[in-house]
Amino acid sequence: MKTDIEIARSVELEPIESLRERLGILENEFSPCGRFKGKVDLSMLERLRSRPDAKLIVVTAVTPTRYGEGKTTTSIGLTMGLNRLGHSSIVTLREPSLGPVFGVKGGAAGGGYSQVLPMEDINLHFTGDIHAITTANNLLSAMIGNHMHFSNDLRLDTRRILWNRAMDMNDRSLRHIVVGLGGHKHGYPREDEVNITAASEVMAVLALSENVFDLKERLRRILVGFARDGGPVFVRDFKICGAMAAILRDAIKPNLVQTMERTAALIHCGPFANISFGTNSVLANRMALKMADYVVTECGFGSDLGFEKFVNLVSRTAGYSIHAVVVVATVRALRHQGGDKDVASLRTGLANLGHHIANVRAFGLAPVVAVNAFPDDTPEELETILSYAREQGAGAAVSTAHAEGGAGAEEMAAAVVEAASSADGSYNFIYDLEDSVEDKIEAITRRIYGGAGVIFEREAKNRLKEIRTLGMDKLPVCIAKTPLSLSDNKRKRNVPEGWRLNVRDINIAAGGGYLIPVAGDIMLMPGLPEHPAAEEIDIDETGKEISGLF
Repeated sequence: MKTDIEIARSVELEPIESLRERLGILENEFSPCGRFKGKVDLSMLERLRSRPDAKLIVVTAVTPTRYGEGKTTTSIGLTMGLNRLGHSSIVTLREPSLGPVFGVKGGAAGGGYSQVLPMEDINLHFTGDIHAITTANNLLSAMIGNHMHFSNDLRLDTRRILWNRAMDMNDRSLRHIVVGLGGHKHGYPREDEVNITAASEVMAVLALSENVFDLKERLRRILVGFARDGGPVFVRDFKICGAMAAILRDAIKPNLVQTMERTAALIHCGPFANISFGTNSVLANRMALKMADYVVTECGFGSDLGFEKFVNLVSRTAGYSIHAVVVVATVRALRHQGGDKDVASLRTGLANLGHHIANVRAFGLAPVVAVNAFPDDTPEELETILSYAREQGAGAAVSTAHAEGGAGAEEMAAAVVEAASSADGSYNFIYDLEDSVEDKIEAITRRIYGGAGVIFEREAKNRLKEIRTLGMDKLPVCIAKTPLSLSDNKRKRNVPEGWRLNVRDINIAAGGGYLIPVAGDIMLMPGLPEHPAAEEIDIDETGKEISGLF
């Protein structure tokens, strides 16, 4: 059986300039990055402003295992399937982080015969966007240290600096560090942290920005920390917004690549869904919506994380219309939720699928269940999931896109077209912005997670007072919690009952324009497993062929 990278290499790619021409992107609106990838200039949006938008299809999933359930593979397969049925479609995805690439999950370019290409480039550095985000983040960190070394005119309280350094790698030893050691000439000693770049607020700001002006305004609003008198200190106080935006000059432009069947894909930004909002950029979606009949976009993890945040936060900000929601389910995930690997466990785990279907309906949207088939799944198991989904009133189809590409996604694509045909694009929110922060968190906990309530620890209560004082209590919330359970405890499977969400802190993402309640034992810097995927990755002696990527 061929590996993902071997399958990817067997495909003859279309030159990116040819794909650009087919999409109607003008030559002066495009910057090639080699032969098979390139960046689309924001001026294209202004030219196409009056063109009607495509129908937006959002892809989410049941509660996943730690390996993921194939949302990216399904999203790519769906866009290829739609094109095979005669509907122009573009898929919009997040950029892969090197942390998971070298950790457990591997890359984020799909799998089998449902991939975006060139997969080696996409998974390893791509066009340098994440490097630029990391650099902008760490420039701010350097400026904070420099300011404190020379004067500290802002009277920044070293105990209350909120800004952390960033790195696009999993490294648990950097979660809590001390900087500035070695004497006066080496800076001001203080505790610090390093977050994975996907958790950086610069990543979130870039993903939500509509243009360069909006980017600079959002950077200005980032809360760095507090002064000794308790007053807030923002990025604008360091006179660095222009420099940070300059670093991001090219990173703000979405990246154009192709699927294995030469359909278009826009890949841009990569915030994680457990510690951020988990979707690609607003700009990539806006561009795609002007160039196709359907746009397929993926949200991270299950409907309790990426999808909830996509609607309540991202779509609320961007004003998208949503026409259908695909819920990816696998036999593996539902068996896991049911407690074991037998058919009885699968049937027990169906309750988890039912909960995610209900989550989609809570927003007033139409769910379509896509069963991502694995080679060892039996027909009985697949039919069990399909029958249950249909009993719940959802559309349902098996996807074999991993094995068959777009041909294996045609049934799923037809179900999506049917669901979207009767939708007007409207949806509901789970809470109002005028609600208190506590009520917003409570609404998500009860209506989306299925919890019995919320417990606020002392630090979270103190932060709530600060948020109200700063006048930021009307912002949307973006809860950071484990993706491996509907609850905040990764060991609680299926649909836990009677539990309460434990909020230990609330971070302020003023630049992004939202609050981050931190629930349970969630880390902003992941660690590597005992046997990381990095152990299997290699390059040949010619320096051309990479092996071990998946």
